Amino acid sequence: MKISSPEPIGKHVSNWGEGAVWHRDRLLYVDIEAHKIIAFNPQSGEERIWQVKQRVGTVVPRRKGGMVFAGDKGFYFLDENTGYPTPIVDPESAVITNRFNDGKCDPSGRFWAGTMHLGPQREATGALYCLHANLHVEKKYSPVTVSNGIVWTADESTMYYIDTPRKNVIAFDYDGNSGKISNERVAFKTGDHEGSPDGMTIDAKDRLWIAFCHGSAVKCFEPKTGAVLAEVALPCREVTSCAFGGPELKDLYITTGTPGSDVEPLAGHLFVAHTDVVGAPSHSFAG
Repeated sequence: MKISSPEPIGKHVSNWGEGAVWHRDRLLYVDIEAHKIIAFNPQSGEERIWQVKQRVGTVVPRRKGGMVFAGDKGFYFLDENTGYPTPIVDPESAVITNRFNDGKCDPSGRFWAGTMHLGPQREATGALYCLHANLHVEKKYSPVTVSNGIVWTADESTMYYIDTPRKNVIAFDYDGNSGKISNERVAFKTGDHEGSPDGMTIDAKDRLWIAFCHGSAVKCFEPKTGAVLAEVALPCREVTSCAFGGPELKDLYITTGTPGSDVEPLAGHLFVAHTDVVGAPSHSFAG
């Protein structure tokens, strides 16, 4: 694989960048603690920022236009023109210790997002949810401590998922027609790697690219063996998510966060590394 050194791009410096997803000609991502959703167009350099007045863990495009996000108070639509968020459903309205974290849409347009415990001693009080196109929300998997990266293989037979404190990648058999998951298993372990597995993307050959928070890197894995095929080193330790984008889906975009101490000069920046790898296209919410 050919991968260039990652370079900082854009003007926005995140408190805690996350949830990168490429849609059409721009990258969408969130700044969780600053309560912001960012859309960055690398060709024009344009950055649009929406303040949603709550911690926002993830954002996805919507087929009908606009976006859908998940945050402190459940799932919301976002009107890009007005910046106005419309609540959809909050499956954990009674659980004040949790918030939504990472998530993505599956190939059929269902929006999967999971929650995480907010206490200093993480507890397994969260769950993974699926927002269907008819706006029905379904709990898919629990218990979860810090729900993170989620992707699907090109043939829609397997879903990979990260609950960060477990420090492994979980695999499920996946039925694209129904959205059913089954046969939970550990695809491979990451405990020997520095940092913790965070956001994740998948390329056109079903290889997994995982951001390692506290680990200063994105690593590419062969999921059947757990072998590391490539590593992208970052100049800051809080590496949080990644997504392939650009006209040929060969540009690897990487979000980072700003640590509480010993802050590196480029912490919180969005980065891009140019590769000869082709990423898998993202999916939009069907509802």
